[in-house]
Amino acid sequence: MAEHSPYVISILTLMTPLGDVRAKRMFGGYGLFLDDCMFALISRGEELFLKADDGNRDSFGALGRQSHGKMPYYSVPEGALGDWSQMEPWAMGATAAAKRTKKPK
Repeated sequence: MAEHSPYVISILTLMTPLGDVRAKRMFGGYGLFLDDCMFALISRGEELFLKADDGNRDSFGALGRQSHGKMPYYSVPEGALGDWSQMEPWAMGATAAAKRTKKPK
């Protein structure tokens, strides 16, 4: 396993309640995967973005969160990186969006 930056390790630690979350190098940053579904990305500038679709996109928009370019990943709301109780609804929404949009192999 490749060495991860302290930021990536902190995000993986925060996401531990979800289960076996893995970080894979891609896009100059990392994709975060749970059950083979990419639910988040960490940009090369070490900013966390969560997967969104029609089921949770409006929640991000209501808080003025921006997407990562044209990708369906949105910046994490203020305070959500502080602890799991703040992150949980956002992470759960992102994993659900990832599962809903996963293309069959």
